[in-house]
Amino acid sequence: MHHPRRTLITALALGVLGTSGAAVALAAPSTPRGEARSTFAAGKTEQAQLKRLYEAAVAEGGTLTVYAGGDKPGQADYLRDAFVRKFPEMRVNMVVDFSKNHDARLDDQIAKKKVVADVTHLQTLDDFPRWKKEGVLEKYKPVGWDSVLPQVKDPDGYYTGAMFYSFGNVTATKLGDRAPVEADDFLEPELKDKLVFTYPTDDDAVLYYFKQLTDRYGFDYLKKLMAQNPTFVRGTQDSADLVGTGDFVANFGSAGSFSGQSVSTLPQRSPWVAWPQTAAILKAAPHKAAAKLYMSWLLSKDAQQNAIGTWSVRKDVAPPPGRKGIFDYTNMNPLGLRDFMNDRTALDRYKARVALYVGDVKGPNPADPENVLGLRPISQEGEQG
Repeated sequence: MHHPRRTLITALALGVLGTSGAAVALAAPSTPRGEARSTFAAGKTEQAQLKRLYEAAVAEGGTLTVYAGGDKPGQADYLRDAFVRKFPEMRVNMVVDFSKNHDARLDDQIAKKKVVADVTHLQTLDDFPRWKKEGVLEKYKPVGWDSVLPQVKDPDGYYTGAMFYSFGNVTATKLGDRAPVEADDFLEPELKDKLVFTYPTDDDAVLYYFKQLTDRYGFDYLKKLMAQNPTFVRGTQDSADLVGTGDFVANFGSAGSFSGQSVSTLPQRSPWVAWPQTAAILKAAPHKAAAKLYMSWLLSKDAQQNAIGTWSVRKDVAPPPGRKGIFDYTNMNPLGLRDFMNDRTALDRYKARVALYVGDVKGPNPADPENVLGLRPISQEGEQG
């Protein structure tokens, strides 16, 4: 079942919800008039390119399947809906699941020569260099490619960061000024039995959040955190949505909720996590023209300004209101998750140690609670083909 109210959560709560005084806000610099004129001209050129790609995609059949990393059905519908508003003759299957499940599906589809996904954008950043090496990605530099930050794209054009996602704090509105912001705040006695987290052993971005905390404060921090008797659930959306309900009042390592019962903040001193959610076209994609249109739209200046709702991967798009540039935070490295995931041996060793503290993951997959997606899903309703 889709959850329409969640369609904006991934886009907007990932770093752009209202902040407390703990988050540092800098105004974006104004654009010189000459630069504004050239940017406008570039925007017109991009729209002309998108028009030609749209015509080719419609001629191909007007169908697109995207595998999007996430942990709730419908979580990426905001992208699908914005794309279809722009290109109304397109039909889009947007399939959300944990990135670690989608990458396994894609490996299976590739091996069996039954690829159904055209485009994928995932959190599993280590997959893309591997897939490039294996020769299973399409080489394509979309519209806007030259404006994408060089740190987040493959120089040869096989994959690129599409938008920055982030995990920080989510705290109940009823706490007011007493809401925890820094890591040590979560150890306050009054928060015992009132914290809710995503299993760090179930989500590598959450695991990296914990890794930074134990690197800085030692495993003694995790021991003290566990003494708070926190509740662990599957999925960052569920852990965020629980804040403000029942006795749950705080969380870190998730994006946020539009329940009206919580607010999102960023630590000023403690580590937090952001990363470039990375996208690519499959070489065996059945709808190559549609895939090129989607990737080009996603990286276009218009979409990066108005559709993604979070930090852009483009150099010529300002940060979200009230936020600094993504590379300007001294307590967050937007390339850190990539480096962490590239060393799978060290990651798995750390995950096993954390599991000793938090226990085994329990509960159904929140992105696929009925276990219907299968090996080759083309919709959220079940496996096709």
